[in-house]
Amino acid sequence: MKKNLLNLLFGLLITLTYAQENDNITTEKIWRVNFLNPGVELELPTGTYSTFSAGLGIGFGGGYPDLTFGGSGFIYIISPFLDVQEKWFYNLNKRNNKNRTTENNSGNFISLRFITRGNSIAESVNRTSDLDFAIGPTWGIQRKYGKNFHLLFDVGPQYYFDTNGNGNIWPIMLQLNLGIDFKMK
Repeated sequence: MKKNLLNLLFGLLITLTYAQENDNITTEKIWRVNFLNPGVELELPTGTYSTFSAGLGIGFGGGYPDLTFGGSGFIYIISPFLDVQEKWFYNLNKRNNKNRTTENNSGNFISLRFITRGNSIAESVNRTSDLDFAIGPTWGIQRKYGKNFHLLFDVGPQYYFDTNGNGNIWPIMLQLNLGIDFKMK
């Protein structure tokens, strides 16, 4: 299963690398302030069509089934987070050829995402550990609207775990970010 997933991910990366029609668009360095899960993010180019982003902030999320217990009704955890993601954009030249913006890395991507959460500030459940982690592939879009407004949405499966050895697979992880971009030179 793991070998098949790695082969699939590797195949997608190779396909997306060669899917760009020409080399006239490149990724940019962007500072970002996000509002839904308040935080700051830095996105750095790692290649012509790829970026690495790292974000720090205070996030709102749910509990993982094997890492939380107790509580009833609406389940929430508010805690500090670190979110890192390597993104491979696959349609920047296509967007440019259709006169759509690629500014501030506006495009579709696949990624490998890693997120960790720290001690809870507020929660409606008990956690098995003060630290939890999740890693998995995602598919997403990010867009620039107006002068600097930023939208990011991505979705994908993830493997989650804590420092006590508890863990499992969660089939769908969603991320939605709204914020403001600050381009860096």
